[in-house]
Amino acid sequence: DADLLMLTARTEETDRLIGLSVGADDYMTKPFSPRELSARIKALLRRPHMQEAAAVSTLHRAGLSIDVDRHEVRIDDLAISLSALEFDLLAALSSAPGRVFTRRQLLERVWGFDFYGDERVVDVHIRNLRRALGDDADAPTWIATVRGVGYKFVESRP
Repeated sequence: DADLLMLTARTEETDRLIGLSVGADDYMTKPFSPRELSARIKALLRRPHMQEAAAVSTLHRAGLSIDVDRHEVRIDDLAISLSALEFDLLAALSSAPGRVFTRRQLLERVWGFDFYGDERVVDVHIRNLRRALGDDADAPTWIATVRGVGYKFVESRP
């Protein structure tokens, strides 16, 4: 799976949110510094893609089966299609059920330590992940929001 950096003249927040929601891993607007563009590209190329989760090939959590080696997710044997970022977020959250991850911690685990950009990119991808899983933010089955802190994987299915 390739990483995607969106480079555009569109500077409004809604444009950035749309770009990130359709799969961009990073978003940069013109005018831009060639050094910053180079640094962002290098950061995307160094992104760890959940190396920690690779030690365990399959995670079973609350009705989910997450096969890290095959990059596959199933809910009760039904295959779920996720983007690379959505998969990495799910693997990060499910690696420690009940533990609350801040946006910054998720950025470091999924995007890499040198991510430069708005931390709210996590919210956009969490929303997309929830949609793919059929999860409801108000009555979460798998991913709960901890207001003012971040997100956590729900320990048990209702």
